[in-house]
Amino acid sequence: MTGPRLAVDAVSKTFPGATHRAVDDASLVAPAGRIIALLGPSGAGKTTLLRLIAGFERLDAGVIRVGDRVVSGSGAHVRPEARGVGFVFQHGALFPHLTARQNIAFGLKKLAASERTERIGAVSELCAIQRLLDRYPHELSGGEQQRVALARALARRVGIVLLDEPMSSVDVRLRAEIGADMRRILGASGTTAVFVTHDHTDAFALADLVAVMLRGAIHQVGTPEAVYRSPATLDVARFIGVPNLMPARRRGEVVETEIGIFKANGARGSEDAPLVALVQAEDLELEPDAAGAGEVESSVFQGKSRSYQVRLQSGLTLRCSVPIGGGGALHPGSRVRVVPTCATVSCFPAESPAGADTAQEAGHSLLQPPEAG
Repeated sequence: MTGPRLAVDAVSKTFPGATHRAVDDASLVAPAGRIIALLGPSGAGKTTLLRLIAGFERLDAGVIRVGDRVVSGSGAHVRPEARGVGFVFQHGALFPHLTARQNIAFGLKKLAASERTERIGAVSELCAIQRLLDRYPHELSGGEQQRVALARALARRVGIVLLDEPMSSVDVRLRAEIGADMRRILGASGTTAVFVTHDHTDAFALADLVAVMLRGAIHQVGTPEAVYRSPATLDVARFIGVPNLMPARRRGEVVETEIGIFKANGARGSEDAPLVALVQAEDLELEPDAAGAGEVESSVFQGKSRSYQVRLQSGLTLRCSVPIGGGGALHPGSRVRVVPTCATVSCFPAESPAGADTAQEAGHSLLQPPEAG
């Protein structure tokens, strides 16, 4: 089965008594058979948008299409059970008095007994839960419950599956394993999937495309790598955790920062215009240098890498993530030279409210007007 294309076009929703829209003119396309992450903080409108797609809520404006069919908007509101959409709730929402087998069978009552048995067997094998079928939900781990809930949704042969925070009940130690299982299951089923998460690590690991949602609006849609390497806005960069926001100035086709000169994505404005440049921690290396412009403030061992906080002469603090290698660790107080390993950085105008705040916090001399003469 290959799931249909899902299209959300300029959808808005305001709840009674609210002072702002829960979903604000959101547009999103989920290509057939792909996995899309709706990524954002609590209160961003992610679950509301998911419920609008499912049909649990009625939209105020916009259109939602499943394949070529309008299921919400333009005077239509197709009932949730008639949309061909499955919904996996945040904690699985399994019936506690039913076994896993009975939970999966719950939505298959209209099928003949033989077909129902065949369907349960197929999704159980796909989700690797054959040994769990006669257990009750309280006998299952969080990850096992999620697999049963996913099997229940897939058993109805829906074209689209919606998942609300599917990793929230999974033990931190098992998140990568369970996430890989879910990606395998969804990929093997060919189902189009949209899942909600506030964790960018889960979004990047599971999704083909990531839609970053902030304050009810979708700010960026792209591959995990594109969102991580080239955030569309400073708000997106802050949310996904870009640790280094550096004052910069445009010089022709490049931008100048305290640690070097780069090509720039998104640099706008006139020559010498103040900008904010974004640099990931893993794009910086540290070289011991008694005359270096940086001083190590802290060093934290993180298994495969070591995280350093380095203060530059301007007072700007950078975070650097250095793979564990043959050299010894740098200790607080060590003088270092910061060496960028990337040739291009994303830049945004510093005169935007967020950029101005960043520039002021950094206090970098590059943002000061050039002295006369």
